[in-house]
Amino acid sequence: MSRKMPKARPERLLAGLALFIICLISLGNVIVRYVTDASFAFTEEFSVFLLVVVTFAGAAAAARTNQHIRIELLERALPPAGRRLLYVVQWAAGVLVIGCILWYGAQFAWEEYQWESLSPGLGLPNWLYVIWLPLLALALLIRLTQNLIDRLRGHSGEEVSDER
Repeated sequence: MSRKMPKARPERLLAGLALFIICLISLGNVIVRYVTDASFAFTEEFSVFLLVVVTFAGAAAAARTNQHIRIELLERALPPAGRRLLYVVQWAAGVLVIGCILWYGAQFAWEEYQWESLSPGLGLPNWLYVIWLPLLALALLIRLTQNLIDRLRGHSGEEVSDER
């Protein structure tokens, strides 16, 4: 019996919830604008924030199950030892990019908190929106590392289950 890799259920649920909320507030805004010729002030602000959540949560879920878009020609052409080295190089490149997002996103969130800057639409503290960037980048780093470990052990993306 093969051991199945668990999917990234928390990230999948978060992305699905964020997308659902975007649909609700956008639909509500369209209906209100059609009926009253006015629109909700918060919809764009929340939609942009939620799109960032959808993007990073979805990327973390895709990273966990090895479903990111890539060209597999080189992977298939290499012998097993070369393939493992390529997996590590791919992981290192991802860690470098996402690590920069995490680092600068955390700095940005901290500065927004220190400066007590407010959002232009609703006047909410900006750090409430920005803190999700480094948190979800950290989740993405964890999922990239889990995927690397699974790939080095010889598990493929087809062995994915809905556990966890």
